[in-house]
Amino acid sequence: MTQIGIVQERAGEARVAATPATVTTLRALGYRVAVETGAGARSSYPDEAYREAGAEIVDAATAWASGIVLKIDAPTAEEIARLADGATIVALLAPALRPDLLEQLAQRRLTAIALDAVPRISRAQSMDVLSSMANLAGYRAVIEAAHEFGRLFTGQVTAAGQVPPAKVLVAGAGVAGLAAIGAASSLGAIVRATDPRPEVADQVASIGGTYLAVDVEVEKSTDGYAKATSADYDRRAAELYTAQAAEVDIIITTALIPGRPAPRLITAADVARMRPGSVIVDMAAGQGGNVEGSVAGERVVTENGVIILGYTDLASRLASQASQLYGTNVANLVALLTPGKDGRLAPDFDDIVQRSVTVVRDGEITWPPPPVQVAAAPPASAPAATAAAVPPGPTRMPARRRAGLVALGIAALFLVNVFAPPPLPQHLTVLVLSVVIGFYVIGKVHHALHTPLMSVTNAISGVIVVGAMLQLTDPNPVVQALAAVAVLVASINIFGGFAVTRRMLAMFTLEKPAKGAQK
Repeated sequence: MTQIGIVQERAGEARVAATPATVTTLRALGYRVAVETGAGARSSYPDEAYREAGAEIVDAATAWASGIVLKIDAPTAEEIARLADGATIVALLAPALRPDLLEQLAQRRLTAIALDAVPRISRAQSMDVLSSMANLAGYRAVIEAAHEFGRLFTGQVTAAGQVPPAKVLVAGAGVAGLAAIGAASSLGAIVRATDPRPEVADQVASIGGTYLAVDVEVEKSTDGYAKATSADYDRRAAELYTAQAAEVDIIITTALIPGRPAPRLITAADVARMRPGSVIVDMAAGQGGNVEGSVAGERVVTENGVIILGYTDLASRLASQASQLYGTNVANLVALLTPGKDGRLAPDFDDIVQRSVTVVRDGEITWPPPPVQVAAAPPASAPAATAAAVPPGPTRMPARRRAGLVALGIAALFLVNVFAPPPLPQHLTVLVLSVVIGFYVIGKVHHALHTPLMSVTNAISGVIVVGAMLQLTDPNPVVQALAAVAVLVASINIFGGFAVTRRMLAMFTLEKPAKGAQK
């Protein structure tokens, strides 16, 4: 049975790699769990809560000597020296930006698993730490901006005058960007967003934002992460940012490209165009920054009174929830690496997820992994078939022929009204008008209203059934036959309509658990 060590993070990081809830999950996989004293204190998880979950509270040396060490930040050289020979460390390692770290880990013949290398595929969503932390960071970015802004986000009309809503620009509509858009919109701000991917426009609109498009064709992502943009796109986007900087009150930038420094989006000239008291939150400050003048981890005030926040610990400022989400992601990954639930790691290099996250294996550097294709280009359109091979589709009736049939129908209705005995002309006229009106009315009904419309037609069919049943006793056999057909057809319509309605309503009904099933 292998021991998992949960170590305390360095100063400035309030999160912890496992919570009491995830300790229970790890123990269910067969592992012993040792938590360093005070590891969860800054996340509001006391040692006693870990003891109740079945963990052992140990000193730092014992936790670092575990066979598996879980942490958040990448280890320093001193921390690597504290790891046991052959141990496995799981953390945010940034392998594309830290080749020196991989070399240090390989020299100790360790195994390193990078949580920030989880591929963007559906099966790995429950382990995607970057998305979990970006969601919280985007929300927190808005909270920090609102605190610095010092004014209302929402517009108000008061007896003392009108207060306009704040205008917010979010650069990048990924996980962090969408979280920021949603938070700012819920506070009442006017939110605008940019992103190289036009397909996110609907997502932006669904949470209250307005998508600002840059009409330049860009390369689509094939691995779920952002791609570098073209020079043409960058030029037009720069013009957009310059124009928006003079209008908005708050800018939040989230643009990151894996393995590369953050792209520069907002220049010093753009910042100079902003009004005093405006706020910029550069969420990419830790990787070079999207904003000229931002400093990682610091608050900067420009000469014209614009506040630039380069905080790199936004998720850590929501330490309790961030730790729970991070710990859940880690526990899901450990579960994948422990198929036997026997407290022993058994990684499978043929599995795309396990191969991607393992950046060092028993002292051998395995980064970068083979590329992961998660999105395919649209299939090429099939070549046009010859006219002989493709059957002709339905063609619209010529206008002259259609007009002739309408005229013929009107003439027939006129002749019936002239020569037929009453009350047949009146009934026939009502029938014809009902058919015409019904055709145009029902043909315009939206698909979402088909179910209630079916209930209305069932009621009408019920009236037909009652009327036809009254005619079954008529002495004329022709009338009896027509009445019997009417009863049959209307009954089929009624029962069929209710059957379809019931089936459609069942799609929105939760299934009840079977008797005796475990809840």
